[in-house]
Amino acid sequence: MAKAIDLPRNESGIKTVMGVLKQQFGDRFQTSASVREQHGHTTTWIANQMPDAVVFAKSTQEVSDIVKACAAHKVPVIAFGTGTSLEGHVNAAAGGISIDLSQMNKIIQVHSEDLDCVIQPGVTREDLNTHLRDQGLFFPIDPGANASLGGMAATRASGTNAVRYGTMKDNVLALEAVMADGRIIRTAQRAKKSSAGYDLTRLLVGSEGTLGIITEITLKLQGIPEAISSARCSFPSVDAACQTVMQVIQFGIPVARIELLDTLQVQACNAYSGLDLPETPLLLLEFHGSDAGVVEQAETFGAIAEEFGGTGYTATTSTEERNALWKARHNAYWASLGLRPGAKGISTDVCVPISRLAEIVVAAQERLEELGFLAPIVGHVGDGNFHSLVLVDENSPEEMAKAEGYVSWLAETAISMDGTCTGEHGIGQGKMPYLVKELGEATDVMIAIKRALDPDNILNPGKIVTV
Repeated sequence: MAKAIDLPRNESGIKTVMGVLKQQFGDRFQTSASVREQHGHTTTWIANQMPDAVVFAKSTQEVSDIVKACAAHKVPVIAFGTGTSLEGHVNAAAGGISIDLSQMNKIIQVHSEDLDCVIQPGVTREDLNTHLRDQGLFFPIDPGANASLGGMAATRASGTNAVRYGTMKDNVLALEAVMADGRIIRTAQRAKKSSAGYDLTRLLVGSEGTLGIITEITLKLQGIPEAISSARCSFPSVDAACQTVMQVIQFGIPVARIELLDTLQVQACNAYSGLDLPETPLLLLEFHGSDAGVVEQAETFGAIAEEFGGTGYTATTSTEERNALWKARHNAYWASLGLRPGAKGISTDVCVPISRLAEIVVAAQERLEELGFLAPIVGHVGDGNFHSLVLVDENSPEEMAKAEGYVSWLAETAISMDGTCTGEHGIGQGKMPYLVKELGEATDVMIAIKRALDPDNILNPGKIVTV
């Protein structure tokens, strides 16, 4: 495990707040070791830092009451959704109170005529789309995990559909949030655009619970496409696949998804999901539109892929076949662990301008081979974002040191290419060392905002920036 960031604890304040909250919340105030460990857990290589207690909130007012109690005694408070984050976002670096928002899971309103909805943060993306299906609508952001939408907003999540539909920052119209002093604010109305003051919605989206706790979200929705077609195509090399992606984007084909799996990842998916895909680099695609439109998109892609040595190109509108392919892609993490049973998977992501994508993916593969690691690569390559899952023996200090060195090298290489150290995982604790390298003095502005909105540093301290 990588060492977590430790911050000083306010022991007397924590003890006092725990007494207050226990009396107010009864059975919804939990201090058992198992519950606390779960709420410090993330699917990461960073050591678990448990909160001192977990409170299960049911309303915005309850979140406000908890934050007010914590603010009065300068006790840290950490928002928790489903625990699927990857960079230590929910670790309690200074102890304190975890607010579990999973019971705030109401779909408050769906305005089908306006293509938007209002939800509580504990609603998961799968639950929302199940609810919307009968109305011919869907919410397109799909990070793979069935994350809570509050967590997805807090981490500015992305995913497989981002190349067409954007990320969470493009799909959140307004937020309700509890600030560090317990005040409840609303950042915007439901209008599709506004020039009214600072864009507080965008400020809170991606702030990882360090500036406010999101308690209600207004989301943009999309109509379910008339036709959906999926396709797959194998390539002789990762470079050929990436060059194809670049041509597809530059040609203006409106692909909904375009995913890269390298040879190792294809091997893992074949074994785990019972597929028989050619074990060479693979692109998975999805096209949305009219019946004629998806056929045209698929044919145009096929012609481009052929220029770069693409083989075995097939497209299908069969729901069963489409679901099988995308289920295998979503299970890539678990499939990869099967390549080295007992190993820990260290997942990291970067994003670069699409013109540099082939260069950095090939360089990453070469570096991993030099280090002797099994590390499948997958990516939402339509927007230049990809992931490495480094399989390591976490009991080997030598392997852990090499893995940490690789993560650092990859982040710095992406930054040197005018890219970012994280395309969608977020900063949390794990990517903090690279933020200054990427943004320089802009991080001082972030610190100033944090200090202005949270002067006592109680909201998810030890994440994104050091104050």
